[in-house]
Amino acid sequence: MALKLVPMWACCTNQQHCCTYPQSLKLAYGSRLCGSTFLNLRAHKKWECLVLLSETERAITPVEDEQPLAPPGDASVQETQIIQSKGFHRDLQSLPKPLSATYLSSGQHDGSNVRVAYQGIPGAYSEAAALKAYPKCEPVPCDQFEAAFKAVELWLVDKAVLPIENSVAGSIHRNYDLLLRHRLHIVGEVQLLVNHCLLGLPGIRKEELKRVVSHPQALEQCNIMLNELGVARLSSDDTSSAAQIVASEGTRDTGAVASARAAEIYGLSILAERIQDDPDNITRFLILAREPIISGTDRPYKTSIVFTLEEGPGVLFKALAVFALREINLTKIESRPQKKRPLRVVDDSNKGSAKYFDYLFYIDFEASMADPRAQYALEHLQEFARFIRVLGCYPMDTNL
Repeated sequence: MALKLVPMWACCTNQQHCCTYPQSLKLAYGSRLCGSTFLNLRAHKKWECLVLLSETERAITPVEDEQPLAPPGDASVQETQIIQSKGFHRDLQSLPKPLSATYLSSGQHDGSNVRVAYQGIPGAYSEAAALKAYPKCEPVPCDQFEAAFKAVELWLVDKAVLPIENSVAGSIHRNYDLLLRHRLHIVGEVQLLVNHCLLGLPGIRKEELKRVVSHPQALEQCNIMLNELGVARLSSDDTSSAAQIVASEGTRDTGAVASARAAEIYGLSILAERIQDDPDNITRFLILAREPIISGTDRPYKTSIVFTLEEGPGVLFKALAVFALREINLTKIESRPQKKRPLRVVDDSNKGSAKYFDYLFYIDFEASMADPRAQYALEHLQEFARFIRVLGCYPMDTNL
C-alpha cells in the first residue's frame, strides 16, 4: 500500500488564508520541502491550495476478485468534488481515533462493550475464540462466514473472529477468498486448543450410541474413537448445531462431537473427553475490524499480505527472497487461483497457446510494519508483484 499526496483546492477570500508550508513537513519517504515555500496562485485568482491530504492507493493494479467497499450514502457519486471551505475543522476531539495494539492488548480492555461476530451458534469453537480474545464481549452468532464479514462492514458489530487454519485439517480456503473480497483489516489472532468431546443425553453410556452427528472435519479428526464404537456418522453444519440436534430430538442412541461448552449450554452429558486423534489440535482464528491498528515494535508482531506475480521462471523464488535477505521469518504461505481469471494464456509455441493458473499468494511473516526491514521487503517485492495488499499487522498470540 502506498501513500500519495494530493492537493486540496478551496475558494480563498482572504490573502491570509494562503498556505505556507513549514520546513519540517514531510512529503514522502526521505523528501521534504526546502525552506518555507509560498504557493503564489494569484494567476488563478479564485483557487488557492489550503492543505496537502494523503490519499491511500494500491501500489499495483488491483485484481479482478477485489471489490472495494462502497462508502455509506449515495454509491453513484464517484468523482471528487471541489468544495468551498470557510476554514479548517478545529474540533479534532470529535474525529475517530485509530485502534492501537496497546488498546487491544490492555488488561483493562476486556471487551465489555464490544460486539463480536462469529460463525455458528452458541457453543461453537469460534464463540470460544471470541471469548478468549474479549472475555466480556457480546458474541453475535452468524449463519455463514460472509455474514460475519458483512456484519462488521455494516456496523452491526465491532469485530469478527473467524477461523483461518487448523493444525490437522489445514486452511479454511473460503475465508482466504473473503479476506480479498472485503475491506476489513486483521487486527489480531487467537490460537485455540480444540477439545472434542463425545456428548449424549443424560444417563446414556457411549457404548449405547448407534449414530454420532457433527461437522465433517470434527468426525474425521475423531476417527479412532468412532471406529472403536462402530457408530454411523451424520454430518451437520458445525459442532454446536450437532449438540443442539441431539438435545432437541431427544434420541437416546444418537450422540454428538462438540465442545464441553456446548454440552453445558444444551444440557447434554460428556461421555468422553479429548477424543480427537491428535492431542495437539489447534485452530487459528483472525480478529477482523473496520480499521487497522497502529503497529509497534514492543512485542512480537505478524503481518499478513496478498500479492500476485508476473509469469516467468524463478519469480516466486525472487519474491520470497526479499524476506530471506532481511532475515524475516515466514510462518504461512497459501496460494489460491484467481476465480474471475483462473487461466493465463501465453503464446510460447507455434502449435498453440499454453494455459496456466493465475494465482494469488497469501503470506504471513514475523515482523511489524513499523520495522524498517518489513518496509524495505515490501518495497522490494513491488519489483516482481503486479498487485500487493497488506491485510493487517497485528500482535501474535503466544498463549494457548
